[in-house]
Parts: sequence; structure tokens; C-alpha cells
Amino acid sequence: MKAAVVVLAAPSGGGKTTIARALVTRWPERYGFSVSATTRGPRPGERDGEDYFFLTKDEFRRRQAAGDFLEWAEYAGELYGTLKAEVDRVLAAGRHVLLDIEVQGAKQVRKRYPPPASRAVFILPPSAGELLRRLQGRRTESPSEMRERLETAMRELRQADAFDHVVVNDDLDSAVLTVHKLVETPEGEPGAKVERKRITALIAELTKQTKEIS
Repeated sequence: MKAAVVVLAAPSGGGKTTIARALVTRWPERYGFSVSATTRGPRPGERDGEDYFFLTKDEFRRRQAAGDFLEWAEYAGELYGTLKAEVDRVLAAGRHVLLDIEVQGAKQVRKRYPPPASRAVFILPPSAGELLRRLQGRRTESPSEMRERLETAMRELRQADAFDHVVVNDDLDSAVLTVHKLVETPEGEPGAKVERKRITALIAELTKQTKEIS
């Protein structure tokens, strides 16, 4: 099978990065990870060039003007982008390139790599409570930043039906295996129907959680 660009998108805290790294660990001959660039500061344990390329906003804008990015987006006041060189590096090795990016960035990638050159998978958290727990576990967001992330998550959830598949990340092993099967055998798997009831319930839960954050 020809290597493809695999777009994984999810609300912040949805688990897309964890799934991407698990795919590379389990099937290193099939997947490569595209390291994104960001203007946010590194979190504890994160390393430049491995987790992200950490850039200043001036550096990011300079590289953006030079046409270095396949896609870019502003999220929670910071800039994020996928470097073309990173995507080309993985594809040249004959491996699927994994992009764990935001919804608005996913749209840009799909224009550049329309199906079947790309697969787009939206990752759903099992519940709003679990999503909030994951975000709070980082201990990096203020209450106002947390509200902003939850409001953004609601906007992103409403766009899930634009993706080829929707996978619920309620069990990591199961989610990783499901994504792998969808990438490797797309012709044998029908496009997943968006679980509209689940998404509607998630949005309602998130609305309530957002109001309760002080």
C-alpha cells in the first residue's frame, strides 16, 4: 500500500498524540511521526525536536512567510504548524505520516492531500468529565484558559462529521488498533458514521462543565 498522510484530530486532551505515538511504537515500519512546530512553551518532560519544534512567534511567522508549513493554525493564543519537510521525510521512507493536529489544520491538509492520499480520523473522548480530567491533570491551564479550551472543543466536535472516520478513545489499545485497521484497509472499512447522539451529549456536558469552572 502506498504511504498516506494520516490526519488525527481531536479536542485538546482527546488523546490523539498518545494514539499517534502508540502507532509508531507498535508498527515502526508502517508509521512515522511528523514533529509539529509551536510557539507555546514546553511542558515538563517535553524535548525540542522530539515532542515539538519550539519556536518564538517571530521565528514561526518567518517560516510561515517562507512557505515552510503544510498547515498552520492558532489555538488558545499560540501558533501550531506542520512542516512540509517533516511530512516529506516520512513519506520518502515509505511510511504513513501521522499528523496529530487541530481541526482547522486538518482541513488545510485535506486540500493538499485529498483522499486516498490522506485518511482523516476524528478522536472522541469517552466523556466530557474524562476530557476535563485529562486537561486538569496537565496543571498548565488557568481557569480562563481551561474555559477557552472547552469552548474550542465544542466547536471542534461539531465538525467531526467532516472526517472519514470517528473513533472513541475509551480504551487506548482498542482505539489504536481501530485506527491502524482504518489506515491499512480503507477499502474494506466503510466510512464510520458520526455518533451524533454521543457528540450531542458531549457538547451538553462540556457546556455544563464550562459554566462550573471558576
